Amino acid sequence: MPAYTIKPLVTATAVSTGGRNGHSETTDHSVSVNLSVRKEMGGPGLPDTTTPEHLFAAGYAACFGGALEFIAHQHKKSVAGAVVTCHASVGPREGGGFGIAVRMHVKVPTLPAAEALVLVQETHDKICPYSHATRGNIDFALDVEGA
Repeated sequence: MPAYTIKPLVTATAVSTGGRNGHSETTDHSVSVNLSVRKEMGGPGLPDTTTPEHLFAAGYAACFGGALEFIAHQHKKSVAGAVVTCHASVGPREGGGFGIAVRMHVKVPTLPAAEALVLVQETHDKICPYSHATRGNIDFALDVEGA
């Protein structure tokens, strides 16, 4: 295993077989999904399957929401009932290959829009590990809605 620049608190491990038309499962069996390339991408679009983009969107939204709760607690603010919606898209990149684009919408019903924006931006800039990992590597747009 490589050396980390972080001190790992938890490690999730997943095994995938068959690529985009296969199966992915975590070694603790908490996640088990069948995958299928969507018809829009030239695949069969099989029912009851998912895609890596769906998994990425779900993970990023959940992680961002947790990071927002963390930063709100640091500022003694409440973000109760906050809803994070992550739209993850995949498509061809200039220069070849494929890339990911994310549009993140964050609704914070407990704070005015200006206060919510400050916390959400700090979450993205300083706390969320997904944001750190993708910064400068994907197209990213952030929309914030307050009370």
